Amino acid sequence: MTMLGRANTRAARRNKPEADEAELSAANSLRLHWPEYSMEAGEAGLYLFSACTIATLLWHPASPVWQFLPNDAIRRMLMGLGMGAAIMGIVLSPWGKQSGAHFNPAVTFTFYRLGKVRPWDALFYCTAQLCGAVAGIALASVLLRGAPAHPAVHYATTVPGVTGEAIAFVAELVMSFVLMSAILFASNHAVFAPYTHYFAAILAAAYIAFESPLSGMSTNPARTFGPAFNASYWHAVWIYFLAPPLGMLAGAQVFLLARSGKGPFCAKLHHQNNKRCIFCHSETAL
Repeated sequence: MTMLGRANTRAARRNKPEADEAELSAANSLRLHWPEYSMEAGEAGLYLFSACTIATLLWHPASPVWQFLPNDAIRRMLMGLGMGAAIMGIVLSPWGKQSGAHFNPAVTFTFYRLGKVRPWDALFYCTAQLCGAVAGIALASVLLRGAPAHPAVHYATTVPGVTGEAIAFVAELVMSFVLMSAILFASNHAVFAPYTHYFAAILAAAYIAFESPLSGMSTNPARTFGPAFNASYWHAVWIYFLAPPLGMLAGAQVFLLARSGKGPFCAKLHHQNNKRCIFCHSETAL
């Protein structure tokens, strides 16, 4: 082999993706992608920690701000602003830029359906997200000395409103459909892609402010699982494990139909960065 040939071979090895197999084994997925799994757990934990802490601050009778808030409508608006800010912070964090900032099993499963997430990555992502959600609520409970257990807060659980389970299911279905559609169309548009996280945060804030009386506003199985696990309260949990994935899968189908079957560019919410991307199977983003 000539010196030029050897140099080209070495260059090809350096540029070769971490794993060129179409499907990685479970062991190889863990070995190669454990940082992303850990990041997803941390992001889900931070999201649920924020939800539980803000809910405690706004609804607990002993909170220093509770007496200054006239009604639940104002509290929901403040909750929406707080969680919208949390979403933007997570997506733009170093962890979010690398893992893709899903912190939602329904989002991960939808990108798997679209062919952008490998099977084992999808499984480990979802497992990490659920575990992180449980840990986030538990940490908030410890740091707040059990205050989230108060009936007024109830660990920020998501439960159907007075209109019943059927309305809650439809509401979760529609919200998830709109959220996933916004993420897909924005992240795959040259102009809107850098602002995808803003669209997601604004939608989440609006949902919390105006829709939460109907379903509690989840659109995220991990968002429901973390509080339910810590509260040992599983009422109507099926809604939040079924409606968000179905709504997001419907959004993905509309996305594919609108693009004549062309899938998304990547599974990251923020791709314009220098972090590695396990979905594009490359060390750095484009």
